[in-house]
Amino acid sequence: MSQQKSKKTLVNWDLVTVNPSNKVWNWTDLFYFWGVNIQSVIGFSLITSLYVIYGLNTFVVLFGSILASILVYFFSNLIGKPSQKFGLPFVVLLRSSLGFRGAQYFGFLRSIVGMFMFGIQTYFLSKALGFLFRIAFFSYDNNFLGQEIFLIFLFGLDIIDWASISIAMILQIFLFSIGMNFNKKLIKFSAISVYLGMIIFFFVVLLSDVKLSTNAFLNALNLSNFIDKNNFIPLITVTGTIFAYFSIVILSFGDFSRYVKDEKELKKGNFSLILNLILFSFFALFIVIGADVFLKENSEKIFTNPTDIIGKLNNLLVTVLVLIFILIASISTNLIANFIPSQYSLINLIPSSLSFKSSSFIIAIAGFLIGVFWLTFLSQIGILAFVDTAAAFFGPLFGIMISDYYLIKKGNLINKDIYSLEKSGSYYFSSGWHIKGIYSLFLGFVFSASTIWNSDLMFLQSYAWIIGAFVSSITYYLLAKE
Repeated sequence: MSQQKSKKTLVNWDLVTVNPSNKVWNWTDLFYFWGVNIQSVIGFSLITSLYVIYGLNTFVVLFGSILASILVYFFSNLIGKPSQKFGLPFVVLLRSSLGFRGAQYFGFLRSIVGMFMFGIQTYFLSKALGFLFRIAFFSYDNNFLGQEIFLIFLFGLDIIDWASISIAMILQIFLFSIGMNFNKKLIKFSAISVYLGMIIFFFVVLLSDVKLSTNAFLNALNLSNFIDKNNFIPLITVTGTIFAYFSIVILSFGDFSRYVKDEKELKKGNFSLILNLILFSFFALFIVIGADVFLKENSEKIFTNPTDIIGKLNNLLVTVLVLIFILIASISTNLIANFIPSQYSLINLIPSSLSFKSSSFIIAIAGFLIGVFWLTFLSQIGILAFVDTAAAFFGPLFGIMISDYYLIKKGNLINKDIYSLEKSGSYYFSSGWHIKGIYSLFLGFVFSASTIWNSDLMFLQSYAWIIGAFVSSITYYLLAKE
């Protein structure tokens, strides 16, 4: 097989090495990148739910967030360096350790997870959009929504719901298809505006009852709540849970680090993750703490979802503003956590036929169907169960890639061979399959998945990703070393 024919199979303009002149991201761009990854309704609810679950202890959650961010920082530097150095996306880099066939099929798992989460996120995004539509219609005519046409349901969605999810999908595909330069601007705009929205939200809550809110804040900052030996296990669990939330993003971080100028900017930018998570956790916790003091009626329930809180504020202007910020955050998070990684993995599956544009339509169709059927069918699967199982596979993938690059290849890759189908190529292995890598992958998966499926080991579930990464990394090194 000729090199020319090989290129038609494995080389794709969307997958090729980034030209050095196009490596324009600096540490501030990564600050915005991590900000957008953190700023989501799911992230808000996760952090505040941990606060409720673990005894309303602010310091356990805040310190757990810091420890988790340090872990994410460490692993992101490891996986981000080879992509930054060689300009390769995650799925292309994977060819070095699993072979091009292994990278195609096991990398495709990232697309499956990405499309699933893209659809779910689009559904929640459409609910916020639908809320805005209902506010507009209700303000126009109190009886407008009571008309028969708005009470017709299909798959649990009424007319406004269908319009909302359709508009949400069209808007996202339009924005995401403009190009990486626009995506970079969108990420920056979103990160800044969402923090602005959280500050506004915080002060609205504070000013609703300054005395009660201030007292609640001071009580939450009491150091005696943290200095307690009984907080050790909750702290470890909170750290693992928050880390697990970022574990899927870590795997495909190379899709973005390939655009960073140099390793120095990479490490500086990743360090900003710690600051981002501290800021977001602080505002999320104190919005919930402040809101709780005046939202309690006869119930002891603490609201941890921002949409639930704004629904209780009875302030139309604030409600509209917060919903707009939720829309912005949801769109940008969907872009970098789900859409772009899915694009790369899909293109790598059939590089001779797919592009960013064509893969966008596939993701849009899959995401739309998942969003439509989420309420009536797919929600029974459960987000956490699906993501946890996927993460159990992604940890071993990470471990193999790290072991291969740092321990086996010693930081060296042959760029032309990574796009070649020639049998003489360094990454051809056995007809495109690296058996040692695949064996290591499955062994790591057995260990990581056991923490999810075995009830006796479920206390380790939050660390399934790390366990799988460690086992597969050691196994791969022992098998692949000469």
